[in-house]
Amino acid sequence: MADLDDDELLEALGVEVAPIKAGGRTPREERIIAGFEDILRFHEEHKRAPRHGERGDIFERLYAVRLDQLRKLPEAHALLAGLDKPGLLSEAPATPVDVNALDGDALLAELGLSIDPSDQADIAVLRHVRPLAERQAAEAIADRTPCKDFDKFQPLFERAERELKDGLRKAIPFKGEASVEQGDFFIVGGQFAYVAEKGEQFDTSSRQPDARLRLIYGNGTESNLLMRSLQRALTQDGNGRRLSDPDAGPLFSPLFGDAAEPDDIETGTIYVLRSLSKHTFVSEHRTLVHKIGVTGGKVEARIADAENQATYLLAPVEIVAEYRLHNLNRTRMENIFHRLFGAVQLDLTIEDRFGKPVKPREWFVVPLHVIDEAVKRIRDGTITELVYDPQTARLVG
Repeated sequence: MADLDDDELLEALGVEVAPIKAGGRTPREERIIAGFEDILRFHEEHKRAPRHGERGDIFERLYAVRLDQLRKLPEAHALLAGLDKPGLLSEAPATPVDVNALDGDALLAELGLSIDPSDQADIAVLRHVRPLAERQAAEAIADRTPCKDFDKFQPLFERAERELKDGLRKAIPFKGEASVEQGDFFIVGGQFAYVAEKGEQFDTSSRQPDARLRLIYGNGTESNLLMRSLQRALTQDGNGRRLSDPDAGPLFSPLFGDAAEPDDIETGTIYVLRSLSKHTFVSEHRTLVHKIGVTGGKVEARIADAENQATYLLAPVEIVAEYRLHNLNRTRMENIFHRLFGAVQLDLTIEDRFGKPVKPREWFVVPLHVIDEAVKRIRDGTITELVYDPQTARLVG
C-alpha cells in the first residue's frame, strides 16, 4: 500500500477515475470532489461524520477511510473549502486508521470485505469494489428527494404518531425477511417511513423476491428504495421497527395477539367525577372541572375515601357519568384522554395530609358533553382522528 501513488490510492478507496475533461478542473480534482460529495451525503443523512468500526456498514467504513485520506491532503482542504460547510476536514477523526500501514487484506477487512483466496490480483481486487459498491449504495441509501405531495401524507404520519402514543399501535422490532406491504409504517434511521407504493414484484439474481417502493419519510422527503434494501436497513438498524396496524375496534379485545396485557380489564368502567371542593377555582368552574378515570371494580369503592386523598382534591366527589366497556386497557385509555385534553389539564397544586405538595392528574377543564362524545368516538374507533379545541370546546378532526 505504501507504494501506491495518490491516484491509485483514490481508486483503491473507491473514488472512480474519471476520463479527462476539457476546461475547469483536472480529473484528479473531479475525483476528490466526487468522493467528498458522497461523504457529505452521508453526513446530511446521519448528522455525523462516518466512523470506523464493525458497527458501521461497508459504505460508512469506506467513507471513513476516504475522509481520513482527504484530511491528509493539503490540496483537498483548499479544493473542498467551499463544500465543507460541516467542517469535516478540520474535525479530528475519532479513531483514525492509517491505510498506508495496511496491506490489501487488512484494508479490505476495514471496509468489511474479504478477498477470494483464488484471486491473487492483490490490490486489483479492491479496484473493482467501487462499481459494485456504487450500485449497492444507490439501492441501500437511495438518495432522498423532497416529497412534492407531502401534504397528502402528513396527516397519516400525525395519526400514526398519535396511535403509537395512545397505545393503539406498537413499535415491533423488525425481523429479517419480514414482509413489506403498501400502507406499512416503519421506523428506520430514527425516522418514520411510510410505504406509499409497492411496484410489481420480481426475482433478484439470487431468486429472492423484490420490488421497487415509494417510501415517504416523516421529514417530508421520499426515496425509491428497493424492498430488500429497506429490509436490510431495518435489520441492520438496531432501532429499526415496524408499527403494528391499529385494530378496527382498538379498545375491545387485545390488540396484538391473543394474550391479554397486564393492564387489560375484562369488563371495566370509564367514570367521570365532579369535585365538591371549596377551592376558589374549582368552585367557580365546578360544571367544567372533571376527573376522568378507569376502573375494573365499583366506582363507589374507588371514591369512598375521596376527602382524604389528594388525587380527589381532598374533597368529596360526585359521579356524573359512567361508561361500561369490555376488554379495555387502563394505560391506553389514560393516554387517549391525556392526549385529547392535555391542553386543558387542571393546573392545581394542593398539599396532602402530610403537607407535601401534590399536583393531581386526570382532572380536566372540559364540558361533560365533550367527554361523552369522546367515549362514543372511542367505541367506534374514530377517536385517533380527533383533537380537542379549547376555543370552541369541540372535538375537531
